[in-house]
Amino acid sequence: MKIFWFIPTHGDSRYLGTAHGARVADFSYFKQVAVAADSLGYEGVLIPTGRSCEDPWTVASSLIDATRRLKFLVALRPGLITPSQYARIAATFDRLSGGRLLINLVTGGDANELAGDGQFLPHAERYAEAAEFMTIWREIMARSHTGEALDFDGRHLKVQGARLLYPPLQRPYPPLYFGGSSPEAHELAAQQLDHYLTWGEPPAAVREKVADIRQRAARYGRTLGFGIRLHVIVRETEDEAWRAAAELISHLDEETVARAQATFSRMDSEGQRRMAALHGGRFDKADVRRGLEVSPNLWAGVGLVRGGAGTALVGNPEQVAARLQEYADLGLEHFILSGYPHLDEAYRFAELVFPRLPLQTQERLVAPRLSGPFGEIVANTHVPAADASPALARAAS
Repeated sequence: MKIFWFIPTHGDSRYLGTAHGARVADFSYFKQVAVAADSLGYEGVLIPTGRSCEDPWTVASSLIDATRRLKFLVALRPGLITPSQYARIAATFDRLSGGRLLINLVTGGDANELAGDGQFLPHAERYAEAAEFMTIWREIMARSHTGEALDFDGRHLKVQGARLLYPPLQRPYPPLYFGGSSPEAHELAAQQLDHYLTWGEPPAAVREKVADIRQRAARYGRTLGFGIRLHVIVRETEDEAWRAAAELISHLDEETVARAQATFSRMDSEGQRRMAALHGGRFDKADVRRGLEVSPNLWAGVGLVRGGAGTALVGNPEQVAARLQEYADLGLEHFILSGYPHLDEAYRFAELVFPRLPLQTQERLVAPRLSGPFGEIVANTHVPAADASPALARAAS
């Protein structure tokens, strides 16, 4: 398992759908979350994109020098900037970060937002344009290692003599990630991407997605890696976890939820439709599990007002680790997680769940120079034992 965290560039809070308990989403806070993820041993961080977010490339670039090993999964939006320019941006970031760039292809699913960015193509045509964009981008990046130029003449995009003089460190280019639930999205992933990411649907639905994309990729002689995007609400006991889930939506009302769902319903994103279908916009504050626990420990409450990833794993550390393992058993290896508030929950998840993950994953997550002490010195004399996990104990010895 490769465990990622999330930089909340669209805001952060203890409660969904309200300014109560909100935190200032500024560089200082983003840096705190990134440094926490880096020091705790997370593989990397996802930085979101869209008009509700700070620009992901600017944020990621500002965090290079604040971190040591952390990788940055940064959004690439076809149709907004030319593929040649995006190739230069990505190659520069990869070089300056020491090869810590990962690319997340995002085609968009909100017609109003896309129109504001000057993108007016319908759903299917956006994927056709994205396919041409990625063909150009990948070729420019790959040819940069040999100095070759590229000519391409497509239906949507055209370049002549496109060349990248400063190649990326990673060969042939930084790994490409992508998520989408429509047939067009699956076909694009099968043809051009390295890793497919799904939002947190029940395991049976995820199994179907993985099987479909594997079958499509095989027709092109390709194989992909797989991952999942989830929120997490983990506490030492199951009851505490569900109380935390209830608290997260405790300031929501039916009007706020209805307004959010009306906005989501206008989108042409198949993934967003599937997220909304899990809960139908209904919730019961007296029993937040009723109608929202769509699979054991998989809760759709976040998606009542949050677009995109709308489900969370809720439970004690053993339960959350077990659910992650169920997804891993389907062939998923990338787990991109988040929790509210993101700084606090980055620590909580690492402390409670890392020790319950497979030993090989624990060893990968532990920072290489981690040596303790673990916990506060007792009575100015006694050093607490490093008992959080076998991996931590070995690192301290």
